[in-house]
Amino acid sequence: MAKPVVAIVGRPNVGKSTLFNKLIGRRVSIVNDTPGVTRDRVYSDCEWDGRAFSIVDTGGIEPDPSDEMLAQVRLQAALAIDAADVIVFVTDIRTGVTASDGEIASMLRKSGKPVVLCVNKCDSVGGPPPEFYEFYRLGLGDPVGVSSVHGHGTGDLLDLVVGRFPPEEEESSGSRPVRVAVIGKPNVGKSSLVNRIAGEERCIVSDQAGTTRDAVDITVENEYGRFVFIDTAGLRRKSRVDDAVERYSMLRAQMAVERSDVCVVMLDGTVGFTEQDSKVAGMAHEAGKGCVIAVNKWDAVEKNDNTLSLYRRRLEQDFSFMPYAPIVFLSARTGQRIDRLFEAIRDAAASNAMRIATGRLNDVLSQAVSRVQPPTDKGRRLKIYYMTQASVKPPTFVCFVNSRKLFHFSYQRYLENTIRGTFGLGGTPIHFVVRERSEK
Repeated sequence: MAKPVVAIVGRPNVGKSTLFNKLIGRRVSIVNDTPGVTRDRVYSDCEWDGRAFSIVDTGGIEPDPSDEMLAQVRLQAALAIDAADVIVFVTDIRTGVTASDGEIASMLRKSGKPVVLCVNKCDSVGGPPPEFYEFYRLGLGDPVGVSSVHGHGTGDLLDLVVGRFPPEEEESSGSRPVRVAVIGKPNVGKSSLVNRIAGEERCIVSDQAGTTRDAVDITVENEYGRFVFIDTAGLRRKSRVDDAVERYSMLRAQMAVERSDVCVVMLDGTVGFTEQDSKVAGMAHEAGKGCVIAVNKWDAVEKNDNTLSLYRRRLEQDFSFMPYAPIVFLSARTGQRIDRLFEAIRDAAASNAMRIATGRLNDVLSQAVSRVQPPTDKGRRLKIYYMTQASVKPPTFVCFVNSRKLFHFSYQRYLENTIRGTFGLGGTPIHFVVRERSEK
């Protein structure tokens, strides 16, 4: 499930970055008395009352920026507002309500997003000063007084923010379709594949890289099940991303990965593997999503009897960090092997959500330990008392052992391969959590 996004906005020098650092618990954004220090959007993860969310610090908004740099800062803030689920509008009690505050409030009301009005720099202890009630004039509901320096009122602020989040989605996979994010470098054929699957021109297709800017959802139902395909913008190296709109597109692509069940990592078969392909795949792998590697434009590759097997072996080496991911060679233009892609997506989604009973899991563990003895160090042997599955998406297993240091990664890999082979956990990463028995 995708994490909600909270954007902190306001005019320059009202304490947005100080509040951002206070909420996430560490110093990430640069804080200075000079207005305009923060220019780009800064992201971090936060958690409150059991809800995890992403929080975005933005540059100060000037309603009528004459300087080109200020105009870019305002554009960055506007893009953050567009991507946010909840907006925190920060004002300054020392300066009171300014004309800029009124114009920003008007812009936020037009956005239609939930807004929490934060009156910053209420540093004194006790009831709010008389100037506090002036902020009701902005027409954004009850303001909340906060001191971003001392942390006063931040709990009340986060309560209001979390209360405005959209409801959490149900995790039962049987009642909803499998969400599939199609990711990859620009111009590998992601939109062409989604159009082929949808049976119509739902996404603009062009040879020019960067044609797709937003994440587009398309629902498909066939004999393999119900799916929601998300066409995303191509993910480039950060050094090549200059346009603010393209940065926003990359953010939306990353959010699409978060809310997906399976990621289809697309490659251009005529170009082959590149370093950027491994980075794109690594993003899905680190997020714990089911993964399928799709080699597109296979119809345009000159082939002989050994081409497929050689190409597959080469890709298995290139993607050695995710050996569980099946590889499908297809053509979005002709529709070749699209059915194989659906089968791989269905199986990866099932593996990613699979739950294994503790009894069966420990039977497999007992057989694996009897076949290959656990490692020893200085006469002391690793003992694995039992194993249980803690969660799904991805399958996460907790191992209780006598010593964490003795649980070498090679033996962990052996157990992982045994579990995969026994229960058919292909297409999904597996996480292990190792705990010593003395730990509670």
